Amino acid sequence: MSAVTPGMVCSHHHLYSALARGMPAPPRQPTKFIEILEQVWWRLDVALDEEMIRWSAMLAAVEALQCGTTAIVDHHESPSAIEGSLSVIANACAAVGVRTNVAYGVTDRHGAEGARRGLAENERFLRAGGRGMVGVHAAFTCTDDTLRGAAELAAELGVGVHIHVAEGPDDANAGERLHALATDDWHLVHCVHLDRDLPGTIAHNPRSNMNNSVGYARPAARPNRVVLGTDGIGADMLEEARLAYVRLREDDVLASPDTVWQWLENGYRLFPEARHDRVTWNYDHADSPWHVAFTPGVRALQVEVDGEVLLADGVPTRVDLAEVRAKAAEQARRLFARL
Repeated sequence: MSAVTPGMVCSHHHLYSALARGMPAPPRQPTKFIEILEQVWWRLDVALDEEMIRWSAMLAAVEALQCGTTAIVDHHESPSAIEGSLSVIANACAAVGVRTNVAYGVTDRHGAEGARRGLAENERFLRAGGRGMVGVHAAFTCTDDTLRGAAELAAELGVGVHIHVAEGPDDANAGERLHALATDDWHLVHCVHLDRDLPGTIAHNPRSNMNNSVGYARPAARPNRVVLGTDGIGADMLEEARLAYVRLREDDVLASPDTVWQWLENGYRLFPEARHDRVTWNYDHADSPWHVAFTPGVRALQVEVDGEVLLADGVPTRVDLAEVRAKAAEQARRLFARL
């Protein structure tokens, strides 16, 4: 008999990155984290338009379902297409059947007006009943006024702030700048170079941290609740957990897969209803952290959300998989042409 588990939760994603695969090489080879941002991601996000956002979100949602992931915390940025972008993402994922908690990453990289528009998009979406948080890119790309404005808006709306924190050395003073602002409902992403404890939940993204060569965050050493994200590299949470475990084990040979499994479990605090989703896997022991830690290739066969089968035999039921892939490929070509 195949194992059945609740739906997986991806606690930090960048859905727009679904179109990034195969993108043209940057103008020059990045050698530092800030250069990766400047030459890859900041060039990509400014090129996004509404159709690219829609089909990247839909493709990423389909691929999440195929990995047994039914809920996603997304952090979005599209400086040339801010207004309405969070609704586009939420609606695209809802069409597939995937739950979302979304936020727009406010930044002063494009001036004070860009930051104002980003805050306004968070406020518009949340006041309209959308599920999300107030997003901030990172302290090092924001003024103190913008950070304070995001914190005040989040408090007014009763949500947390979803922010990258000390991911690389360029943001190493984030702890000092956020110390008086952060609260228990904040969603603190990465925290690799964080020099102090801050209140909030830490979203750990081991694959991304390794890929960007920013260092190991040592989340198990923090007093915070820890959840697991992918930072935009898909939404295969069993694979991310497997990598999180070996990275943890490299740091501490006494570590157990149970620690990482708890990080996955903590995602249900963000999406309690995902506990009632049902994922049937192709492996009899997909519900065991000790089995999953050493068994690559575990895949979802069927996914049920609220009693509806959204994935059958590995294929989404609400949308046409071939159409979604074709539309996303079309938007990727448009994106690459702009780059």
